Amino acid sequence: MSTEMGEEEGKEPVAVDEEPSLQSVIRRISVLISHSNSVKVFHGKWQLIRGKLEELNSGLKAAENCEFGENFMFSEMIHDISVTVNESSDLANRCINLSYSGKLLMQSDLDIICSQIDFHLKKLTGIYNSGNLTLGSAIVVSKPSFGCCKDDMKFYVNDLLTRMKVGGSDMKIQALKGLSEVTMEDEKYVKIVIDTGEIVGILVEFLEFTEAEIQEESMKTISVIAGFDLYKGVLVGAGTVAPLIRVLESGSDLGKERAARILQKLTENSDNAWLVSAHGGVTALLKMCTTNNGDQSDSISPACGVLKNLAGVEEIKRFMVEEDAIPAFVKLMRFKDESLQINAIEFLQLMASGDESIRRIVVREGGIYSLVQILDPKASFSSKTRDIALRAIEIFCFNSSTSLSSLMGYGFLDRLLYILRSSEISVQESALKVGIRLCGISEETKKAMGDANFMPEFIRLLDARTHEVRELASEVLSSMTSVPKNRRKLIQEECNVSRMLQLLDPGEEKSGNKKFLLSILMSLTNCNSGRKKIAHSNYLKNLEKLAETDVSDAKKILRKLSTNRFRNILNGILRS
Repeated sequence: MSTEMGEEEGKEPVAVDEEPSLQSVIRRISVLISHSNSVKVFHGKWQLIRGKLEELNSGLKAAENCEFGENFMFSEMIHDISVTVNESSDLANRCINLSYSGKLLMQSDLDIICSQIDFHLKKLTGIYNSGNLTLGSAIVVSKPSFGCCKDDMKFYVNDLLTRMKVGGSDMKIQALKGLSEVTMEDEKYVKIVIDTGEIVGILVEFLEFTEAEIQEESMKTISVIAGFDLYKGVLVGAGTVAPLIRVLESGSDLGKERAARILQKLTENSDNAWLVSAHGGVTALLKMCTTNNGDQSDSISPACGVLKNLAGVEEIKRFMVEEDAIPAFVKLMRFKDESLQINAIEFLQLMASGDESIRRIVVREGGIYSLVQILDPKASFSSKTRDIALRAIEIFCFNSSTSLSSLMGYGFLDRLLYILRSSEISVQESALKVGIRLCGISEETKKAMGDANFMPEFIRLLDARTHEVRELASEVLSSMTSVPKNRRKLIQEECNVSRMLQLLDPGEEKSGNKKFLLSILMSLTNCNSGRKKIAHSNYLKNLEKLAETDVSDAKKILRKLSTNRFRNILNGILRS
């Protein structure tokens, strides 16, 4: 402290406790922090001092839960802190009363106080790290109750911050657990963590620690923060990406999983894709996905998720192809873990979108066979996995006659029929869409589907619970009945024609798509048995109602029926 301050006229010497206790110093720092709020001058300086005092106080409170016995270094430090507190209180009083000699001199004195508090913080950290203090039973202060005031929440977070800074490994781990717990429970804590800017920096520093548990616990809180779009930029700006990638390369299995999940959240923003690539993230992620036997699915699945996010950048996509990502992901489709299969299929779909060369690689590496195997009735795959496999088959197989031929050779029609008969609605929708695509290939494919008994399933689905399935079923039936052989199969069942006519009733609860139903009925009028079935149905009136409302297809069907009735009458007259 400057000489001038000590020589100030009328100034009484500062009284310092000869042997201040830890509790008394903590109490006096709390009073000083509160008292300093009354200072109206040198606002920035006092704000800095208050922050350092709060940090020091939290560190000393952590020491209350430690056993330090006759530790001389600690006792000496408490005495020095007491002196600093007294000097700070004196400066606060002079600033409040505006009784200082000059602004420059006071600024200098406040800078000295800041340096002294910094020195105490470093010394306290050194004592903790030396192991001279041992933890007592109450390591972390009580967590505030839910709905507590913001000040209590901030106090708790600051206390955890100090423990993370000055504590040994055990104390750091306990503080990290406390921080992840509150941020997961209440997002208000996340904002406090962000506002207390130092915490994010410390969490990022912990990613470089050799202790796996410290890495893993710090990533729990980082992952929570990464779940908020508003704060992703804060994490990226704090340098989170590079150490996360190093964890992917050499961390524990749990650390790799958590690092991958964080990167998956961060790369949902495509702007961060290049940052991950620049730090070697693509190579690290591909290695995770390709140099394993599927026994680390917890970490591989989010790694696949990151790569899916990165695949939207064309240059990164080409690099992944060059690194043989496609064969590796085809291999992943064969693993038993369904989350891996789903991620692998979705990655390959994304990579192959609009890229015929990648589609050819997938086919060449046996991707079609792997997809068909997922549809095997004997396999125990979920509806979600089967649904994704069907969608992938559409992408990989319907733009090439060779691929389509391979698909049929693997018994795809039998698998597709099984899906239609037994699956959930979402999978049935996908199966019907594939059926429509198949019908668009050739007349021979339609005949093959008819021979495989697809018609009864399509007719059954005209009564499905959802409008989408009913509409798709009527559309595929409309395409199927353009083949005479399939029309005959449909007419053989007495109830089929009547059911379609019944569905033309606007009051029918499961009314199908009228356009496709009328198209089917129009096809049926091309044969005598079809015309007879329509003409003799109890639901012919529904067709007549549509004709009365000027529905052209309904009129055409009735015209064909009327024409043939007239011909029958004429033939009867001629024969008589």
